[in-house]
Amino acid sequence: MENKKLWGGRFSQSAASLLDEFNASLPFDKKLYTQDILGSQIHAQMLEKCGILKHNEVQKIKKALTQIQKEIEEGKFAFEIADEDIHMAIEKRLTQIIGEVGKKLHTARSRNDQVALDFRLYVLEANKKLRLLLLQLIETLLGIASNHTQTLLPGMTHLQHAQPVNFGFLLCAYVCMFMRDFERLESSFKRNNYCPLGAAALAGTPYQTDRFFVAQKLGFIAPTLNATDSVSDRDFALDFLYDCSLIALHFSRMAEELILWSSYEFKFISLSDAYSTGSSIMPQKKNPDVPELLRGKSGRVYGNLLSLLVVMKGLPLAYNKDTQEDKEGVFDSYETLEICLKILNDILKTMTIFPENMRKACQKGHLSATDLADFLVLKCHIPFREAHHITGKVVAYAEERGKDLSELSIQELCSCDERIPKEAHQSLNLENSMNSRNSYGGTSTKATLVQIESLQAWLKIAKASLE
Repeated sequence: MENKKLWGGRFSQSAASLLDEFNASLPFDKKLYTQDILGSQIHAQMLEKCGILKHNEVQKIKKALTQIQKEIEEGKFAFEIADEDIHMAIEKRLTQIIGEVGKKLHTARSRNDQVALDFRLYVLEANKKLRLLLLQLIETLLGIASNHTQTLLPGMTHLQHAQPVNFGFLLCAYVCMFMRDFERLESSFKRNNYCPLGAAALAGTPYQTDRFFVAQKLGFIAPTLNATDSVSDRDFALDFLYDCSLIALHFSRMAEELILWSSYEFKFISLSDAYSTGSSIMPQKKNPDVPELLRGKSGRVYGNLLSLLVVMKGLPLAYNKDTQEDKEGVFDSYETLEICLKILNDILKTMTIFPENMRKACQKGHLSATDLADFLVLKCHIPFREAHHITGKVVAYAEERGKDLSELSIQELCSCDERIPKEAHQSLNLENSMNSRNSYGGTSTKATLVQIESLQAWLKIAKASLE
């Protein structure tokens, strides 16, 4: 029986139905229809420019491709598993519409460079969209931070109370993480913004083509340099998955804090009812399901990165069918991050903040202990190790009496060691402690405002870069 595949000329039997099911990528790569049609339109223009196709042929091809895109978007296009992938599906329909002229479109290209182009265009577009969502999230965080540069809460190490900081300062820490995420995406976009179309199967083409024309028309910096690398490279997808993984890591860390802060043990914030869920059995419950899902979804993003690394690790040059497994993980990671960044932005905008509860929490854990030790070093010229020991005695004294260090009277403080002057008492004040850390990058209100100003200036430049 004749093999009717577009590639079936040398085969004497038709493909098995099980092969069609196993081999096909159409169920998922049909997402790439806009990229495939755009690439084909520009490829046709290039073939005309180089004298390979006639003007009227190119016009027929472009008109038919526009019709196909409309059919797909209106749900009228017949996707058939036997077509294998979106490229073959579109080419078959093109030939149905305009006949023999449609068969000329594939001149001087291969599915190898065609899929590399489509997938790369998708990844670059997804990269831009994620950067825009990151900027929206950063803008929200900076807005909240600007209103809370004097809101005290416990800064922690080992999840134990450490030193007093302001809430705006902590939010700036997350802004710095998301800023780096933006810059990573920006860097990988530039590194991968090269056009593989025209590389053909692996070795280039004997036709006199113009790859620079195609690259320029599609918005790339230039064509890729080496044809074999062009069709076998999936670094651009791995870069994207790695960037996605770090974004997921960062919003997962923030999600963990939101879960803790919204618990009764902390009660620093309350999530909006619009972004909370209840229990099917316990009527009093208000569960932080959104940040819990944010935390959980990071795992699938990491898995997609590892999956593609394993697929690519042992592949010889050039194209191999293994790389068909490159797309689903990228699609999934992008779509996961898209909704995660949107909903994280929304829950931050709608949450209620309780500064008074944050302030009360600062009165536990002796947060100003380091300040007392530093005072003894700076003002009394006591070696730090000795000052550390003296402060430890003061902490023990306070704990024996069920008090926080900041609650001790002058008399109580000075009674702990004869070397402690009355002036040392001011170092126990929580606001003084926070504002004393005025070094660049520190938590004082002044230093935090400098950070916010710097981050807002960066935000303005980053927004302009995407316009």
